[in-house]
Amino acid sequence: MYQYDHIDQAIVDQRVIQFRDQTQRFLSGELASEAYQPLRLQNGLYIQRHAPMLRIAVPYGTLSSQQLRKLADISRRYDRSYAHVSTRQNFQFNWPELARVPDILAELAGVQMHAIQTSGNCIRNITTDELAGVALGERLDPRPICEILRQWSTLHPEFAFLPRKFKIAITANPEDRAAILAHDVGIDLKVDTTSAGILADVYVGGGLGRTPIIGNLLKADLPVEHLITYLEALIRVYNQFGRRDNKYKARIKILVKATGLTEFAERVERAWDLLKGNPSTISAEEIERVSAHFALPDYRLPSEDEVKNYHDRLDSDALFSRWIERNTRRHKQEGHRIVYIPLKSHGLAPGDITADQMELVARLAEQYGYGIVRTTHQQNMVLPDINVASLYEVWQSLQTEQLAQPVLNTLNDMICCPGGDFCSLANAKSIPVAEAIQARFESFDFLYDLGPIELNISGCMNACGHHHIGHIGILGVDKKGREFFQVCLGGRQGREASVGKILGPSFEQERIPEIIEIILQTYIEHRANEETFIETYDRIGIDAFKEAVYADAH
Repeated sequence: MYQYDHIDQAIVDQRVIQFRDQTQRFLSGELASEAYQPLRLQNGLYIQRHAPMLRIAVPYGTLSSQQLRKLADISRRYDRSYAHVSTRQNFQFNWPELARVPDILAELAGVQMHAIQTSGNCIRNITTDELAGVALGERLDPRPICEILRQWSTLHPEFAFLPRKFKIAITANPEDRAAILAHDVGIDLKVDTTSAGILADVYVGGGLGRTPIIGNLLKADLPVEHLITYLEALIRVYNQFGRRDNKYKARIKILVKATGLTEFAERVERAWDLLKGNPSTISAEEIERVSAHFALPDYRLPSEDEVKNYHDRLDSDALFSRWIERNTRRHKQEGHRIVYIPLKSHGLAPGDITADQMELVARLAEQYGYGIVRTTHQQNMVLPDINVASLYEVWQSLQTEQLAQPVLNTLNDMICCPGGDFCSLANAKSIPVAEAIQARFESFDFLYDLGPIELNISGCMNACGHHHIGHIGILGVDKKGREFFQVCLGGRQGREASVGKILGPSFEQERIPEIIEIILQTYIEHRANEETFIETYDRIGIDAFKEAVYADAH
């Protein structure tokens, strides 16, 4: 993974000193709240319902075991011994004391971590495929380009105060695990077959929230050396013409929709004409320099006896075999597998991870996985490089901290925002809904029979739980001071991304597990052969589900 040089470290250290001074002046009354707000936001600090929330950047979802240990340590000494993994691959602490946040940032700087631009109207953390570099079928490893864009966008003076937040996601895999079409800018990297160089397809105007829109292709086959200058042109157009009078209409998706894709593209091209070829052009030498940080480990192939022992375990231990099938994936390196760690333990909110769990994952990464851990868009974690000879020991260890639940890609592998339990913006508490659904559908046999289902829950229209692009989406709404939940069906992410359709009138919180059960039973009754939920939905449409759910009302 990328290691800071002296310039990187100096930037982060100076930022800590600046923010410590700003925070002290705010707490002493020398700095007004309205002046402090943008400063704290661009250092990842929100003021939530009960306490500040601090969001820690995990660039493109990659962190070292040392960094994960530090997060565990901080959670114990400054928080309540747990953290939350967000859908943008970051870590969040929900209970830090404001006066101690600069101390947290100083400790993070000691392990090459920070919270810069994890909030605020700026370019946020750049995300990518959690299997980048190790996935079968990958065209190329996108992480070097992610890192180059991270360095370009961090503390970029021109883009520090955009009309609204700005999110970039990158993939280089035919299977889009980064949800690039649901971001302000999505970048699809591919190899130029004529020159062996890198090309980028740039998508723009995606996003969820109050106005969910799927991104559109803006620029095809852009040579990667021009990626930064093209993005500078794109964001400059947004910075100039984006709405600043209404935050609900300030995202770039609204500007693209208002101007039309063709006119927006022409504006970007005109701006790019002034920037093309400037010093921000990415040289082949720079790509090579950064790529050296992402060289694959010196993998050790398992011996014949180790491979035989692994297969014997699969044949003799049904639970281990099920875990391998459900929670691991093939690796591009022979003799290795990718291990997913669902953060969907009973008794914890989806995406939450305790300090003990963090330390266990860090130990396993050090002992068996070359010291690297990944976070995912689905609020899970990944050990990307595990030798098959070690899989049984890894599985046994994960069980000790309830991290081996074989629920990946099932209904209970849900996305869920913190909701009204923590967030001051939320209309409803989403975590209790997630817990009630998990409790109602805890039979593995039933979950596996249902097949892959993506269930996403948001506590408000900001859609941090990405409910719009779940096969089943649940949205918390407020009705005269009471919490209700709206259900939508048919959304999806990936290459065929689409926004779900609202089922109908909303429901009381206590009815949601029952409503989900009716939806699932409707799917079971109508599915043909081995159709997945989304395939059945596409074939029969929403009306069959609506009729079943609202039958009692007629």
